[in-house]
Amino acid sequence: MDTLSTLIETIRADLTRRNDVRDATLRRSRELVRLCANSIRAVHRHEFDEAAGLLAQARAAAAEMVADLASLPDLYYTGYTQDALKELTEAHLVYAFVTAGPLPTPEELAVPSSTYLNGLSEAASEMRRFALDMIRLGQVEEALPYLAIMDEVYSQQITIDFPDAITGGLRRQTDVLRGILERTRGDVTLSSRQEAMRQALAAFETRMMGASSDAGPGLPLFNEIDEQSA
Repeated sequence: MDTLSTLIETIRADLTRRNDVRDATLRRSRELVRLCANSIRAVHRHEFDEAAGLLAQARAAAAEMVADLASLPDLYYTGYTQDALKELTEAHLVYAFVTAGPLPTPEELAVPSSTYLNGLSEAASEMRRFALDMIRLGQVEEALPYLAIMDEVYSQQITIDFPDAITGGLRRQTDVLRGILERTRGDVTLSSRQEAMRQALAAFETRMMGASSDAGPGLPLFNEIDEQSA
């Protein structure tokens, strides 16, 4: 019985250590998600220096979190850990897409391939917000590069044909991206046509004004308008 007691105490110590690491990982994962979300918001505000600083903090937090899990793969591959690393990937890719910088690799971010791919899908989906911002500003042409990024990511993602157990549910993420891509394509297409119509009407109005000026004050249409106004 003494042997059993010793054995149980050894197991208790191991579980205590795992629980402590788990609690620390949960705290770090929340902090990591917060840093990444703030970085993406900074990119939306075009505060790229601020975004880069937050990404550096996020990488440091991720490295510390992963280091503690080196001997605990069961905790490393839990949902909250991989979700945090997915957010890390998304934030870095959003920054790279918007600044036209080099894309970080899974090795550089120290994340699994499946987590990287899921983060890539979410980063591409985030491009919809940038495209809509350009449309709201009346800059439809500037929205096209964001649509192109979404299209390219989706085109590449659908070539990844592996079971969800391997890709971490990438198929569902790709389906979500497809829906967002199609809505964005529709918004950009509609805005492009509206802009083309606006320009055509402006050109027509300019031609009509020029024609009325060339015809002089005796143009019947304008005489009728003046008489009605009087």
